[in-house]
Amino acid sequence: MSNYSYSIDSDSIKFLEKYLNEFSPTGDESKGQKIWTNHISSYVEKIQTDLYGTAVGIINPNSPYKLIIEAHVDEISWYVNYITEEGIIYVSRNGGSDHQIAPSKRVIIHTEKGFVHGIFGWPAIHTRKLSEEKSPSVENIFVDIGVSSKDEAINMGVHVGCIITYPDKFFIMNHNYFVSRALDNKIGGFIIAEVAKTIIKNGIDLQFGLYIVNSVQEEVGLKGAKMIAQTIQPHVSIVTDVIHDTYSPMIDKKIQGDVKCGLGPVIGYAPSIHKNIRELIINTANNKKIRFQRLVSSRYTGTDTDAFAYSNRGVLSALISIPLKYMHTTVEMVHKKDVEQAILLIFETLQAINNNNQFFIG
Repeated sequence: MSNYSYSIDSDSIKFLEKYLNEFSPTGDESKGQKIWTNHISSYVEKIQTDLYGTAVGIINPNSPYKLIIEAHVDEISWYVNYITEEGIIYVSRNGGSDHQIAPSKRVIIHTEKGFVHGIFGWPAIHTRKLSEEKSPSVENIFVDIGVSSKDEAINMGVHVGCIITYPDKFFIMNHNYFVSRALDNKIGGFIIAEVAKTIIKNGIDLQFGLYIVNSVQEEVGLKGAKMIAQTIQPHVSIVTDVIHDTYSPMIDKKIQGDVKCGLGPVIGYAPSIHKNIRELIINTANNKKIRFQRLVSSRYTGTDTDAFAYSNRGVLSALISIPLKYMHTTVEMVHKKDVEQAILLIFETLQAINNNNQFFIG
């Protein structure tokens, strides 16, 4: 068994709640990112940000050997795409926003004049011909902000290009589950910050530079990771993200894999995931009695792992994911135990690497 243990304390919960509740839509992540950098500044020697807002906290910045642990800060949202003469707003996706959950949801439109509140409306069941029932789609969902004209909407500060977010807040359900609109992937940002905190708390002397990276624009093509990989040029990257709990209804395990909340973090298999670093993580988990699950992602992971692995001349990369229910909805759920075990697994893996310099080449 490990000599180390980890459990989420009340101060960490306060940070998590504040971080999750702040808005960080793709392309405008600065508010959420500021909360993260303010928090992690106590545990790192240096913080840097790039042009588009990816933030990096660094421990042992003078080392020539560089290891990244990474998450992404951006959350999905919508854009104002078209305003009718009657003041009804039609939308375009910013990331993979789910059109089916939109009707009857409250929204906030971010304008230069401040927040404008609205709702995704939908015709009442009484007014619809059930034989001609239409499902929600990006083409027909709309936002009502309680105005009667386009001019009135514009006078409130609303224009094409304004970002639209959901205001749903974090809560803990039945002691075990964290619920939020933005666990994808702010729970990863929480995990890597807690790893840094645990390193400092336990006085671990790292023999390499640890770069704790919170990337932007993952939801639209891994853009922040691609940029920061060129800047840092790491030797190793360990990425955290979320993955589907396949025990939720209407999910086919034969296609999506066998993953369940509460049974531990998920270690990924894919071409971009290097066998050597993956096997070190698995061996660490087994040696330290940390429960984990496995998942195959076939051609690509769809996470920032792919961006780091294929950057520069290639980077030894691995993926540790948190099982999550209801991805890209406002009620995403993760199990507290999985989060704690992921933090401990990354922490223990870093110590294993500390004692094995074969991963640092060139």
